[in-house]
Amino acid sequence: MWSYLQGFMFQPIHNARLVHRREFKRPTASEQVQELSVDGGKIRLRTPLGEPCSWRDYKGVRLHEQGTQAFFQDNHTLVDWINSQPLAEIVTCVGDGHDGVWNIIRQLAPEQKRREILDWDHLIENRPNVGGSIRRLRKAESLLWRGQVDETQALFANMTHKQAHNFCDYLEKHRHRIVNYEYFQSEQICSIGSGAVESAVKQIDRRTKISGAQWNIKNVPKRVSSSMRLFQWSYLEDYVSDRSLAKVTCSPLLEHQCDRIGFLDLVRCHF
Repeated sequence: MWSYLQGFMFQPIHNARLVHRREFKRPTASEQVQELSVDGGKIRLRTPLGEPCSWRDYKGVRLHEQGTQAFFQDNHTLVDWINSQPLAEIVTCVGDGHDGVWNIIRQLAPEQKRREILDWDHLIENRPNVGGSIRRLRKAESLLWRGQVDETQALFANMTHKQAHNFCDYLEKHRHRIVNYEYFQSEQICSIGSGAVESAVKQIDRRTKISGAQWNIKNVPKRVSSSMRLFQWSYLEDYVSDRSLAKVTCSPLLEHQCDRIGFLDLVRCHF
């Protein structure tokens, strides 16, 4: 895909070496951060021969329309990076129901300056597990869409099986994060979903969860970080300045892309 987009023909190992030797500068938001969302993923680590594989967590954070970052088992740096951004007076924080996500969000800003919202899709995806009649489940969705937690819990009060009790406990746990989604969406107050950061995590997974792949733990932090920047134009400067690429040819598509970003002359001087 790199060859098609940029017109370069090179060995795959070249991209890996470039990632490992590059120091990535974490971006700073140019405007006040009004919204952010946090999500997590897993990556498979290399283990000694004969030992079972090991999966470890990483976290991704999205400053809506301002940038995305990923951190491998470094929640302290993640929190410091977010708190170093120009945060608005009220910051909307969107996440799923995972405790690890909200443990991070809890450290981002004083409680009175956070508007915590439970992702709508994650809230609803737990509903079918409750069971019962379809009519009851649709009624529950309609009530939750308007943020009516007590009325939703009352629908399942007479149900005795475990799934119903678990769902009611889930609603109680996140009661303060369940807003009137209908009103928030119609008035365009803020986002009600964490799809932006989930998409970023899926982008990392597509480049790390390769069949049979295991990653050296020393290389993982840069790997998850570079996956967020794979198509950023700052990479192109490294490629065209690398003398090992002196024999590659410049495609028309590359010329068009470079012309758009203002350093076509820089590319031509190397070909």
